[in-house]
Amino acid sequence: MRIDAAIDAFVRQLTVDRGLSEQTARAYRGDLVDLAAFAEEAGVTEAEAIDLELLRDWQWHVSDRLAKSSLARRTAAVRGFTAWLARTGAAAGDAGARLRAPKSDKHLPRVLDRSQLDVLFARLEGRAAGDDPVAIRDLAIVELLYASAIRVSELVGLELGDVDRTRLMVRVLGKGGKERVVPFGVPAARALDRYLGAGRPALLRDGIDALLLDTLFLGARGAPLTARTVYQLVASLLADLPGSGPAGPHTFRHTAATHLLDGGADLRAVQELLGHASLATTQIYTHVSAERLKAAYATAHPRA
Repeated sequence: MRIDAAIDAFVRQLTVDRGLSEQTARAYRGDLVDLAAFAEEAGVTEAEAIDLELLRDWQWHVSDRLAKSSLARRTAAVRGFTAWLARTGAAAGDAGARLRAPKSDKHLPRVLDRSQLDVLFARLEGRAAGDDPVAIRDLAIVELLYASAIRVSELVGLELGDVDRTRLMVRVLGKGGKERVVPFGVPAARALDRYLGAGRPALLRDGIDALLLDTLFLGARGAPLTARTVYQLVASLLADLPGSGPAGPHTFRHTAATHLLDGGADLRAVQELLGHASLATTQIYTHVSAERLKAAYATAHPRA
């Protein structure tokens, strides 16, 4: 089987059998297409001809243009691909079983403090004070991201029926198709009520596909909101705030989790809220809290 055909079959298996999202499947395909291009330059076009030496050559070839975290992700994709080749009989053995990637550098996630949140929400509320439906929507988006700590992919996938405005709960579809119900607070409820009453109706276009009418958050032209739009919104909001690290929607997820733990929330409750399969993933926020405590100690203690 040719490598490109094998990649197509592997990606189909990811979406059909394992239930991965289209976004995740596209990421896998992108990583494997890079390997296929390198293999073709080396004269290898058949999947069964992929061996460990080729994979290590590819890994070395891309290492100078990829961060450690990106290289680790691509290596994981390749290992999954070669394991699938061996399992399905498309290759005699698993060429990637012994392929190793450098450990990615561990960076603590960016977390906003309370004063930064106050500035940010004041800015959003000022924009939404008029009748601009996009500004009204943007306030509801950020309020919900911080209140519920959901992922951007979960946010843009929400439908009207997913929001329980009486119980202040929202039902989200997380990674691997796992569903969970998470709470949100009164400020987010107020922002959502205003968006649903004044913002969303103004964004709807005449003649829009009836199948899209259930989508909760809409773009400026009435189509379903995209993750790219949310990233652009958050990046613009965080641009003027002190702090380093990524400036995407995950910042609000990190911030919410850290503030919950700072406030005494149980780690397992935060794990359930975030939809983490492993408690170890949630524990990164205990490290963030510890770093914040150390910083406060260094600033305030006379003998620090």
